[in-house]
Amino acid sequence: MAAGAGLEGAQTQPDLPESGPLAPLARAIAWLNRGVIVLGMLALLGAALILAAAVFLRYFLHQPTDWQDEVAVFLLVGAIFLCSGYVQERRGHIGIEALATLLPARVNHVRRILVDLASFLFCAFFTWKCVGLLTEAYTEGQTTESSWGPPLAIPYGLMAAGMVLLTLVLFLQALWALFGGQGASDR
Repeated sequence: MAAGAGLEGAQTQPDLPESGPLAPLARAIAWLNRGVIVLGMLALLGAALILAAAVFLRYFLHQPTDWQDEVAVFLLVGAIFLCSGYVQERRGHIGIEALATLLPARVNHVRRILVDLASFLFCAFFTWKCVGLLTEAYTEGQTTESSWGPPLAIPYGLMAAGMVLLTLVLFLQALWALFGGQGASDR
């Protein structure tokens, strides 16, 4: 585990290249992820406030609302998907550490490269599908089936943007592990 790790296995420092040809892209993505994490915190706070206000309006003032659930879901989708790149940047996603502690360092490095590449490929495919959903929803003018009917391009756009960030972080981490060294948190 890296020095400065907070929760078991999770790092507090980014696991991206700090020097070399990938460093400028890594810094740009880290900067973007720091901004997105603030937006994610505000989105979670907004969802909580909207749902609390809806409960208050419905039960104490007997004024039903029909928009709060969709707004809260859109905010939560945005927070979850957009912040996933930040979490991956710090290797904070759930992982099974049993093999990492048993394998020799060199074998563990190869294991980590393979996991990063497999994760990158999966997320790249998922990103492609999200962009397809976004394109379809936008070009066809798809909306939700509620009485409010906001465009589905909103949550699909948040999903696609978050998956692009996550895929870029995985791509950088895989390239760095392949060509730039073992990385800060090789376990």
